[in-house]
Amino acid sequence: MNLSVALQSIVLSRWDGNRRTLVENIAFDVPQGTTMGIVGESGSGKSLTSLAIMGLLPTGMKASGVVGMDGTNLLDLSAEQMRKVRGSRIGMIFQEPMTALNPAMRIGDQIAEGLIAHRDISHSQARAEALRLLDRVHMPDAKRRIDSFPHEMSGGQRQRVGIAIALAPGPSLLIADEPTTALDVTVQAEVLALLGELIDDLKMSLLLISHDLGVIASICERTLVMKSGASVEAGDTVQILRRPQQAYTQRLIAAMPRRDDAGERSVPGIAPGEPPVLEVRQVEREYRSLSGQLLTKAVDGVSFSIRRGTIFGIVGESGCGKSTLSRIVMGLDRPTGGKILFDGEDLFAKTPRQIREARRGFQMVFQDPQGSLDPRQRVSQIVAEPLYLDPNAPKGKAREELVAETLRSVGLASEDARKFPHQFSGGQRQRIAIARALICRPKLVVADEPVSALDLSVQAQVLELIRDLRDRYGIAFLFISHSLAVVESIADDIGVMHRGRFVETGKAREVFRNPQDPYTQKLIAAEPRIDQPRRYGLVGGAASGAEVVQ
Repeated sequence: MNLSVALQSIVLSRWDGNRRTLVENIAFDVPQGTTMGIVGESGSGKSLTSLAIMGLLPTGMKASGVVGMDGTNLLDLSAEQMRKVRGSRIGMIFQEPMTALNPAMRIGDQIAEGLIAHRDISHSQARAEALRLLDRVHMPDAKRRIDSFPHEMSGGQRQRVGIAIALAPGPSLLIADEPTTALDVTVQAEVLALLGELIDDLKMSLLLISHDLGVIASICERTLVMKSGASVEAGDTVQILRRPQQAYTQRLIAAMPRRDDAGERSVPGIAPGEPPVLEVRQVEREYRSLSGQLLTKAVDGVSFSIRRGTIFGIVGESGCGKSTLSRIVMGLDRPTGGKILFDGEDLFAKTPRQIREARRGFQMVFQDPQGSLDPRQRVSQIVAEPLYLDPNAPKGKAREELVAETLRSVGLASEDARKFPHQFSGGQRQRIAIARALICRPKLVVADEPVSALDLSVQAQVLELIRDLRDRYGIAFLFISHSLAVVESIADDIGVMHRGRFVETGKAREVFRNPQDPYTQKLIAAEPRIDQPRRYGLVGGAASGAEVVQ
């Protein structure tokens, strides 16, 4: 395969004529029964490469070169001919199953749709085959689930449906574009194990696209590293990830979250008897029906404290109660039991007005900066927004100077105050969100998945910024994440949350090096790492046979 993708538009005449090359001369092959990984940051061209192979490029983009399959250049096929190839010869699994699945169709009908399109079978036969495929992807209670709608299923179950749809027509090549990014670590391990099992049993080929080097290491025999639409390095996965030759690959690997081996960090300036910034005592949050029947206990007797200048990490899977707990800490949800003490005072013993005043001392950074920043406001307005809660906050020129100083403290320029969010990268937008949280000089910042939407190198920059703010200003952080590697690299103390409870708490280094609870052990064992041997797929290397894509 030798592939290029260009954007054609008279608007882009300042580029190469009226063409802007987005992917240039990407060359690799995927022999039958083998696994190939493509890794790179956002904008590197990974997804465009997969869409070009599938013939699904957006309007205005054109692929050129050769994408060979069974002796045919797919780029020479007509739209009708390519429709017959998609599904029957090449299947695709998308990143977000909730978006990829039709919310108005039952999952059995969605699987049957591809079968009927590519095979000469009846609706009853297609339904029977859909049920077999759901069993094949280990869907729990497949006979009942076949008539479910996507919203009635968990993220992992929806991804299993996406895999079943891709498998239905019996393709030779499976393209998986970030198939586990939105999943918890244990569900991610289950999906990767399923893909490896399918490759082994069905002798399919897998082209896996990801920005997660651990995921690539766990299943791919060979790896291609991309940057800005070009190939940087390609070869055996172990060689690429453990002995990289190119500086860009080395930087990617160096940006991965790593355990701090410097020993326990001392926190200077804490006076004897100084109360914790935040103390959570036996907090509970129940949800009941209108009749008073207990539906669920999202938070069940959680206790912990955070000292000034320290980071407390909470790790756990989706639905464990992390976000509910963060809303309670922020005073946005009221607990049904227990206490939240901020600076030694019971937060929920205050009046609503007093809670608003107290909230100047604790701020929040959200997961997605794209969604948490108002696109219609300039950065100066966004960052200054918390000051409107404080009648004594500086105004006029003094406020402008405070905004500029806060932007500089997070590594941005004071001139950036005049810009809009869309003029920044994802990492820069997250810095703006952190600046907004800092402008009131809070004692506590609640960071809910603040780096999960960021590339490795940008993630590393934001994590380093949080450490710097902790050390420079003595800010306490409540850091919430489903990524063990991220929490392990940044937290002083940690709580492992499962079904509303802390199953294990302690110093982060001790919990990760010597976990006591079986659930913690399960989480750590499921985390993909580049220093471990390949876990999933063919163990014996490449299978013999023709090139699936060349």
